[in-house]
Amino acid sequence: MLLAKVVGTVVASRKDPRIEGLKLLLLRQVNPENLKEGGFVVANDAVGCGLGEYVLYASGSSARQTEVTKDRPCDAVIMAIVDTWEIGGQTLFEKSSSEHGYGDERL
Repeated sequence: MLLAKVVGTVVASRKDPRIEGLKLLLLRQVNPENLKEGGFVVANDAVGCGLGEYVLYASGSSARQTEVTKDRPCDAVIMAIVDTWEIGGQTLFEKSSSEHGYGDERL
């Protein structure tokens, strides 16, 4: 699994019928130690996350192992919404309780 931040949505009006109804989100990979952002990936949302949230996603054949993406042509899927992470006993991120679900970066 990889860590990323939801930075946008992707809309495709013409697509394979097997991905009809799937929500496509644009993710930006994130380094958990310093929140430095990396490359982008488009992923199917299997957990109902929103813009600005930190998520865990899987890619490759693992992306087709969720209930939402089983037997569908999918190369990346969001599998979890991150509440907190710590490294070496220090909390580096804790999700705020705001109604928007945006993270509260502690770095």
